[in-house]
Amino acid sequence: MIDLSELYSEVPPTKLRNKDEKFCPADTSRFWKIVGDTVFFSMLKKRFYAFRFKGAENYYSKSPDMPVIMYAPHSNWWDGIVAYAVNNGICHKEMRLMVEELKRFPLLRHAGCFSINKRTPQASMTALKYAVDELADSNCNLYLYPQGIIKPPNFRPIEFQSGLAYMVEKAVKKYGKVGLLPVAVNYFFLRDNRPEVFVEFGKRIEVFKDEKLDRKEFTSFLAKNLEELCDKQFYEISHAKFDGYDTLFQQKLKWYRRIEQRLKRTGETFIIR
Repeated sequence: MIDLSELYSEVPPTKLRNKDEKFCPADTSRFWKIVGDTVFFSMLKKRFYAFRFKGAENYYSKSPDMPVIMYAPHSNWWDGIVAYAVNNGICHKEMRLMVEELKRFPLLRHAGCFSINKRTPQASMTALKYAVDELADSNCNLYLYPQGIIKPPNFRPIEFQSGLAYMVEKAVKKYGKVGLLPVAVNYFFLRDNRPEVFVEFGKRIEVFKDEKLDRKEFTSFLAKNLEELCDKQFYEISHAKFDGYDTLFQQKLKWYRRIEQRLKRTGETFIIR
């Protein structure tokens, strides 16, 4: 039996296990993209009724030469696969995603994941520097979970570790500019027996070389920015406000749900008569 009190730890896995691991970069190819698209989208379609998103214009309206860092909350196992769908299915770019203990899941390297060791702050620097270097590839988007560890769904307040601000600082020095895109992700049961994925892209934040950033204040600003976007998304969906959402995929209703819909229509017709 699972002990619920042990589901969420404040200590990152690599620090908890106190093991040094060699850094593993992403290793993508056209072949593995086909495999990833087949496997990950099949997994999503098997477990979710629909995948809906809005605000993608906040990504597409950026200048082509601007590196982009997406950042999102991290509350469950599905987040990584949703990140893959966001990047490959909506943005049509390869994903770059930090994963602790990547050696336990080596195939994820081919989906665009690279390892990070949080045993010590110094140990994590290799991954942070690699992430900044990968921003030079216009075919990739960097996707981060700045909270650093998995938190319970809709955990508040959202607080970030300092890694994101560090990467922004280094990326601006290297490329002259960088765009930051908050991404709200949530999972809702609506009127179907399967949940739906809802993704909302927030307004893009652009940082340029001549701007001076206080790392601590900027970290707090980005965390608050994501929290406000997530709260807005939750409020709108809980009040049945679905304006602006596009659909990446939507399943056909199960046979018993189709019968239910027909019975409802029959009942409505009978009442009208």
